[in-house]
Amino acid sequence: MAIQVGDTLPNVNLYQLTENGPTTINVEELCSGQKVVLFALPGAFTPTCSAAHLPGFVVKADDIKARGVDRIVCVSVNDAWVMDAWGKQQNANGILMLGDGSADFTDAIDLTVDQTAKGMGVRSRRYAMIIDDGVVQWLGLDEIGQFEQSSAESVLQNL
Repeated sequence: MAIQVGDTLPNVNLYQLTENGPTTINVEELCSGQKVVLFALPGAFTPTCSAAHLPGFVVKADDIKARGVDRIVCVSVNDAWVMDAWGKQQNANGILMLGDGSADFTDAIDLTVDQTAKGMGVRSRRYAMIIDDGVVQWLGLDEIGQFEQSSAESVLQNL
């Protein structure tokens, strides 16, 4: 069953590109004692993700953090190199760009979608979460092909 409000995030790893290459970021540690907005999308450099989803969070990052959020995290089923390059291209300086290259996290929260027919393999559903100390407080989950519930504006309305 897909993750729901009240659930604790799973103890799995995501990856951030650093000067030493991809570095493991444990989700449980990332969210421990923190208020986190985590949003996920089907793929870096894809049309809606690049034109609206990530840019909305880039523009609204200060407003989101002003409401007590410690971290804003973007996750996609891409590797750490792709997420880093996309973050730089999008000027996403205030957002932690993390890769879930093998979809371990996305699978653990049961929010995968099979995009094999479109040549993309297994990807993430589009969603956003407000997390407090590792527990999901709010989940904005979009229907496949939609972009409404997971926007930065929707997150702000629910903070």
